[in-house]
Parts: sequence; structure tokens; C-alpha cells
Amino acid sequence: MTPNSTALLMMNMTVCPTCGSGKIKKVQRKWIRMFQDKTYSVPRLEFHECPVCGEKVYDRDAMRKIEAHSPAFARAAPPSLRGI
Repeated sequence: MTPNSTALLMMNMTVCPTCGSGKIKKVQRKWIRMFQDKTYSVPRLEFHECPVCGEKVYDRDAMRKIEAHSPAFARAAPPSLRGI
């Protein structure tokens, strides 16, 4: 499977991979989570969500946006800038 075919599958997802429901839909909303007592959000995140079982499926672009906003993926300052 090529990267383009994977993206195409995400765009045309019609069946939930968890419960098999045909009600899964692409949604866009503000995504809010916590990491180590810090709340962070991703505005206008697009992903697929199943109203039957609650499954959420994120494509590569969505994961990149989540990583860009998450403190879990924040790069630590070099030791020289941290006073070490």
C-alpha cells in the first residue's frame, strides 16, 4: 500500500474498524487532552469518529497536528539554556 492509497482510504472511511458500523463520519473540532497535568488543545482537528462505539481514527496529518501541540513531544531546551 502506498502513502497515497493510505490517505485515500482515510478520506473514504465508511465502516468503523472497531464495531463495523457504517455510521463513522469525518469530523472537525477542537481536540482537548491533558498530559502531566497540562491541558493542551488542537484547534480544528479532522478525524473520523464512530457515534456507535466512540472509536476515533486519526490520519497522518491529524497525528502530526497532535504531536505539534502536545507537550509530550515538546523538545527540551539544550543543557546550556537550562543552566546545567
